Amino acid sequence: MTDQAPVETTYLGSTEQPAMEWSQASDLLAAPPPPDTPGGHYSTYLGTVRPDGRPHATRVGARWYDGDLYFLSAPGTRKSRNLAANPASTLAIRLDGLDLVLEGEAAPVDDPAVLDAVGALIRQSGWPVELTAGGFTAPFGPQEGGPPPWLLYRFVFETVFGQRGDGATRWRFAR
Repeated sequence: MTDQAPVETTYLGSTEQPAMEWSQASDLLAAPPPPDTPGGHYSTYLGTVRPDGRPHATRVGARWYDGDLYFLSAPGTRKSRNLAANPASTLAIRLDGLDLVLEGEAAPVDDPAVLDAVGALIRQSGWPVELTAGGFTAPFGPQEGGPPPWLLYRFVFETVFGQRGDGATRWRFAR
């Protein structure tokens, strides 16, 4: 999957400003992280739904690759258990001057090419992950991430809301 263009772009502000171009958001998401940012260089929060319907949110280290976002999670964590029961989820990301809320679904990935490529991106950011038969492992990990091995999740979004200054834009994608 490569970076897609939205099928619909809508300005949601109260004034007559033009909608933001999707490239403003996707360029920021695709920018390489600064050195030594193992947890992710943007504040990113994953929202999931518990089996009883209550919401759950937690920080994740998300990485952009080939038009989707990826994060790691141990199978026994609350977020992984929630996603196993219901893959519908959100990612909220604070970029440089732009806040995004992405709506979509997250599921584990087992494609060796994707595992290798995203693992390389994570290592470039300073987290020395290694791919094993059960997922990724490393000499250290996030406190809330559970013990290794960690599974790689692909977050595929269908709707994205972007807020910058006084204006907001909604992008819809055919995924």
